[in-house]
Amino acid sequence: MECVGVTMFLLMATIFLIIPGTDSTCTECVSLQSTQHGKVGDSMLLRVEAHFDVQSVTFQGSWYKIKPINTLLVTFDNIKAIPNLRLTNRPALNLPDVSLKFEHLDEDTQGEYELQINIVFPGTPSPVAVTKRVTVTVSVPVSIPVITKTPESELVEDRDNVTLNCSVEHGTNVQYKWLKNNMVVGPSERHTFSQDYGTLVINPVKKEDIGQYICEAQNHISSKLSKPAELMVFYGPYNLAVNSEQGQITEGVFMVNLKELVFFDCIADSNPPNTCVWISKTKNGTEVLMTGPRFEVKPYELPQGKEFLCRAFNNITKKQDETKFTLVMSRFDKENAKYSREGSALSPLTFITISSVVIIVCMMFVLLRKSCHPRRMIKTIYRRPMTEQRGLHRSGHEDATEDFGIYEFVSVPGKMDSTQASCRSLARLDSVKDLHTTIYDVIRHVPETPTLSLLK
Repeated sequence: MECVGVTMFLLMATIFLIIPGTDSTCTECVSLQSTQHGKVGDSMLLRVEAHFDVQSVTFQGSWYKIKPINTLLVTFDNIKAIPNLRLTNRPALNLPDVSLKFEHLDEDTQGEYELQINIVFPGTPSPVAVTKRVTVTVSVPVSIPVITKTPESELVEDRDNVTLNCSVEHGTNVQYKWLKNNMVVGPSERHTFSQDYGTLVINPVKKEDIGQYICEAQNHISSKLSKPAELMVFYGPYNLAVNSEQGQITEGVFMVNLKELVFFDCIADSNPPNTCVWISKTKNGTEVLMTGPRFEVKPYELPQGKEFLCRAFNNITKKQDETKFTLVMSRFDKENAKYSREGSALSPLTFITISSVVIIVCMMFVLLRKSCHPRRMIKTIYRRPMTEQRGLHRSGHEDATEDFGIYEFVSVPGKMDSTQASCRSLARLDSVKDLHTTIYDVIRHVPETPTLSLLK
């Protein structure tokens, strides 16, 4: 029987847990914003939203301020509210939604508040407990922040550190932000901040810390910017170099005109500007020539290949640097040198063009020589076989290729017509004769005719 009783008890408890509204707590029954911000002198409402029918339930509860000191503010039920009469700034309770309203906020209103309420739903034997908390901030608008620097003396790179402090005359719950040249400054190995970022410590200072610093003070209701504060740092020398507008330089060697007066400048990145010393180097040692950033040289008074040295010294940082250069004298015209350099840039193109033209002409000549060789043409004509004799009397125009040879012109007195004969043709009149017969023989074998009576 005892087992049956325990079982029935557990079953009934399970049923009550399943039924809505029978939980001992109901976190979704009431909602309240967890954080609210206000301004001194304004009003504020801690709104409570009930997710049930307020008219169909019964409830009772209390509002407390639990931080900084636990204080009862008001108790309430469905019908009435009873405030704590000992409070000077008593909040009002709105029924039936139990929202808490402050008519006039002051700095004492700031803190953490808690709502405790018990709700009895219809048909449930026990109430549901609900607890909600809200944090209230009451802020005073910030005034224009002011930056102070410690120390205010000169700062030297890699040796000194600086502390920048930002503060406001009025304002509560203030948070700070630092800007350098309109860029946000964040924590690093050399930059550290206080909890509210109101203090910035740079240790040690370097060249890149130079700039204008601005502090922004802000809280939940306002924001203001400070006036720029200039941070100066002494540094250098860096990137030392010797320059000259005259002559030509190649890897530390200056080639200058022998007839000119040459000026050299010793330049470095440094604050404050460096003290420069010009030194000449010889086999026996060094000699200080002059002091100052500019060095004047008369090349015609110096030997060839003279070596010089520029030494830069920062009187504040106590750092120095030096660079060497060699001076070589030469006779040249800077303008002509300039034109010659420009002309030399065109010479490869000119060379390529001329070479291309020569190659094309040569190729054309070779092709013509192979296709139209004069000696080869003559040999081809002479090697062509003779045609058979077709007759004794020919006009000389039957075969134009056979007209090639030596011609003899005979003039007959008293007659206007002339006779021409090809030696090669006449030679073929006599079949007995060989091809090597002479002109005289050929003429002699020509039959006598009235027109050739002068040959008898």
